[in-house]
Amino acid sequence: MRISQHRRGRRAAAVAVAGVLALTAAACGDSGAAAGAEGDGRGTIEFWDNNGGARTAVWKKIIAEFEKQNPDIKVTYVPVPITDVQSKYDTAIAGGGLPDVGGVGTAYLANMVAQDALEPLTERIADSTLEGRLSRGMVASVEAAGGSGKELFSVPTSANQGTLWYRTDLFEAAGLETPETWEEFYAAAEKLTDRGANEFGFTIRGGAGSVAQALEMMYAQSGIDTFWKDDRTTVNDPENVKALERYVGLYKKATPAADLNNDFAKMVAQFDSGDIGMLQHNLGSYTDHVKAFGEDRVDGIPLPPAEKGGVRTVVSNPVDGLGLFRTSKNKSAAWKFIEFAASPEMNSLWNEEAGAIPANNDAADDAWVADAKPIRAAMESVNDPDTRIVQLPYYLPDWNNISKADTEPDFQKVLLGKVSAQEFADKLATLLNEAQAEWRQQQE
Repeated sequence: MRISQHRRGRRAAAVAVAGVLALTAAACGDSGAAAGAEGDGRGTIEFWDNNGGARTAVWKKIIAEFEKQNPDIKVTYVPVPITDVQSKYDTAIAGGGLPDVGGVGTAYLANMVAQDALEPLTERIADSTLEGRLSRGMVASVEAAGGSGKELFSVPTSANQGTLWYRTDLFEAAGLETPETWEEFYAAAEKLTDRGANEFGFTIRGGAGSVAQALEMMYAQSGIDTFWKDDRTTVNDPENVKALERYVGLYKKATPAADLNNDFAKMVAQFDSGDIGMLQHNLGSYTDHVKAFGEDRVDGIPLPPAEKGGVRTVVSNPVDGLGLFRTSKNKSAAWKFIEFAASPEMNSLWNEEAGAIPANNDAADDAWVADAKPIRAAMESVNDPDTRIVQLPYYLPDWNNISKADTEPDFQKVLLGKVSAQEFADKLATLLNEAQAEWRQQQE
């Protein structure tokens, strides 16, 4: 009951805020589609990088080449830390000041679409050099995340996949083979742990982003291949709860106690410090691991299937992309930049430096993809007809709140033994089922 009352209160507040914002927009003319214009394809446009700092160098290369080929257009680059991007967009939507173009991931796409912040792009893509060249799977993910399943509100540029990173040198020294089953994974985590020497088999994510990562581990182990059954989530299915119990059981037994507060940056840095055997993270940390160990001492593989030789169940990772904002006064120039950044050469450049899967099919054929073993393995696994993709409900406007602020503190309590895996899964399921029911009503 408390969950329902909390959510109703939050929804009521959101409706009230939305009403105020609508009045403000009408009075100031600084928000909504009517404020935008196509422009003449020249002048200055502003671009917000949704992973500022980590990807600044490669974006500056792309922008320099774009300005060289389009001397009548200047791009103002604004780096936004990935941890702040959604709040920064929400603030700009509420008070004005959105950019012309911005990095937009599917994890928060629905929230922005619900606020009418983004320009539909399906027709622009159809009339561009990108038509037919974008990964069908990534396009489908962006369409689904937007809520309607029919319209693209961003141009997909890259995708990630959950990866099991492991130290090949530590495995060899311990006489261990590549962990191809979950039994081998848990056995390796135990064997590589020597708490007295401050050496651990695994590092777990207990802080920001912990719930989404836990879901990857749960569904990969359980083999459950769908997130919904008749609009009821499978999150608290007994097999998923059992998988969660085993996963959190690693904490402080085969992991450092400090993992309780790990966000992805701390977790990756801890793994790259050299005393940890395995890490579960996405492809985005590939370049960090190579810098730390070299290609010969670290490798990454897709998470094992639930049963040896069985079907692999992979939880969908957010697809990154570029959005065109409705408030842009120069949509023509902004679209030129998006089309250029998503072109084969630039998409290849960006993904090679980021260590991600390219969205442009022509870029996916480049030599560096074949040379990057973990990325090639991820692409092969996703394209394997026997792989089942468990689509997370990014289309739910409440998804980010549910999977982060509403449940991350509870996940830490599970690690500490203060809340059971069953209680955690049941609460998460209740929140998701309520959000799904509300979304269904809005579609009617």
